[in-house]
Amino acid sequence: MTGQGEPSAALPVADQERVRRAAVGELAADKRAFCAVLGLNALAAAAGLVSPWLLGRIVDTVRGSTGHAAVSTVDRLAVAIVVATVVQTVLSRYALNLAAQFGERAAARIRERFVDRTLALPAAVVEHAPTGDLAARGTTDIDVVATTLRSDVPTVLIATMQALFIIAAVLVLDPLLGLCGLSCLLVIAVATRWYLRRARTAYLAEGAANSVLAEVLAATAGGARTVEALGLQERRIATAEAAIAGARRARLGTLWLRSVYFPSVDISYALPVLGVLLVGGALYDHGGVSLGTVVASAVYLRQLVGPLDTILMRVELLQSSGASYARVEGLDVLPRTRTDADAVPADDRIEVSGVRYSYGGVVDGGDILHGVDLDVRPGERLAVVGPSGAGKSTLGRLLAGIDRPRAGSVTVGGVPVADLPPDRLRRQIVLVTQDHHVFRDTLRDNLLIARPAATDQELRAALDAVDTGWADDLPDGLDTRLGGDGRHLDGARAQQLSLARVILADPHTVILDEATALLDPATARSTERALATVLEGRTVIAIAHRLQTAHDADRVAVMEAGVVTELGTHDELVTAGGGYAALWHSWHGE
Repeated sequence: MTGQGEPSAALPVADQERVRRAAVGELAADKRAFCAVLGLNALAAAAGLVSPWLLGRIVDTVRGSTGHAAVSTVDRLAVAIVVATVVQTVLSRYALNLAAQFGERAAARIRERFVDRTLALPAAVVEHAPTGDLAARGTTDIDVVATTLRSDVPTVLIATMQALFIIAAVLVLDPLLGLCGLSCLLVIAVATRWYLRRARTAYLAEGAANSVLAEVLAATAGGARTVEALGLQERRIATAEAAIAGARRARLGTLWLRSVYFPSVDISYALPVLGVLLVGGALYDHGGVSLGTVVASAVYLRQLVGPLDTILMRVELLQSSGASYARVEGLDVLPRTRTDADAVPADDRIEVSGVRYSYGGVVDGGDILHGVDLDVRPGERLAVVGPSGAGKSTLGRLLAGIDRPRAGSVTVGGVPVADLPPDRLRRQIVLVTQDHHVFRDTLRDNLLIARPAATDQELRAALDAVDTGWADDLPDGLDTRLGGDGRHLDGARAQQLSLARVILADPHTVILDEATALLDPATARSTERALATVLEGRTVIAIAHRLQTAHDADRVAVMEAGVVTELGTHDELVTAGGGYAALWHSWHGE
């Protein structure tokens, strides 16, 4: 679950037509290299046809003549075989190297496109998606696709060209023997068709099961303290074991397909050669073909085993990578952030009018917010308080443009907040929650993401503003590496780092959703006062359980059951004797 009761939404998988279009697009993006790979493979395959044909000539020469002339002819043919083999090796090597470079460039484009698509998604879609699923697509699935493009696709291309040329050579050498040998390959064709009809579904199921497993492990590891505090170990173990069992079943499903397919193919490899030798022997006895033709045809078909084995062995990997590619391309199915590039707010005034919102698109009886109306004046400090589940965080997400209201409007300067382009929106409004992230980089780079042009003096000023005395004690100062093998920041310090980013970003409106909840009361109070000074003149909307925050605000909005029940200054609400007054007196132990 994410947010306030928001269910996780499974990410879609691209259909075969979309995957096919994406694959064709990758080929078109680097078509010169792809055509060069095909050309070199064709030349290498043609060079590979020379040796069996020359071997047949040697057999016929030995049988048809003797003496010095025959020996000289055999020597020349043997030298030609060596030359053809060397030429084939050189061309194949160069083609494989060029194909690997093509695969690396294609893999880089896929990675970049995945990141671009992820960043272009509405924030709500990313947040509501299962963390393990998105992470698996961005790591495991892309790695599988990259490996396939780098090694498997070039290998299959070379093998395919070799197989086509060998088949053509057999048919040209003797059509009857060629048809006889190819007819024996029908068993492989039937087995491959059986496998392909089942493989895509099986590998998609395996990928989905792995995503579920990654999600369960990530959630359990991330919430380890909560699991321990609430005594949920047995429940989480049971959940993990169920996910592991599901992944195992899916893996065994694909393993069963392979255990049927590959033995069938291995047995079928001997059939074409056997058929050509039997039929060719009968034709040779009746004078229908020469012995050299039979030998050359048998060698060609035996040579065909290598490319076919390469192709069929890679079918399993291609099916797996095809399923991974469908998962990666599935992000293209998701809706993009709808923005209006020409939208420019007239001022910094935020207006909430008749807003209704429900999670998961539920309409009847599922609203979290019920007709909320609120007017936030520029430069005002507004505190939003109320019991848990009242809809405070949901309202904060709507104010920040992360979610869109089901009905009503949330505007800044007359423009719907969710319609602002991301770069303009973040200059207008920033939401700071209890969630925070420390990048595996230096302290300086962790801050510069908020304002890339900031000077070291400005970075230190932002840290000082949120009372980060610990930053002065770091061994390398701003160049100290954080996360991973670097310095680890606990939750409180990571939250202070996120607040320092807000100061650097300098938006006109800051929404603080329990942004100091991880700090101890004294540090939180000090940080809030420092923020109030630094953010003087900015609009600050603070969603808080600490009523001292409400006491210091210009106005207080009280929410209960998805509606604003009270709105006014602290003194006005205490005097009114309503729900806020009761909360205030209770907080003071009165």
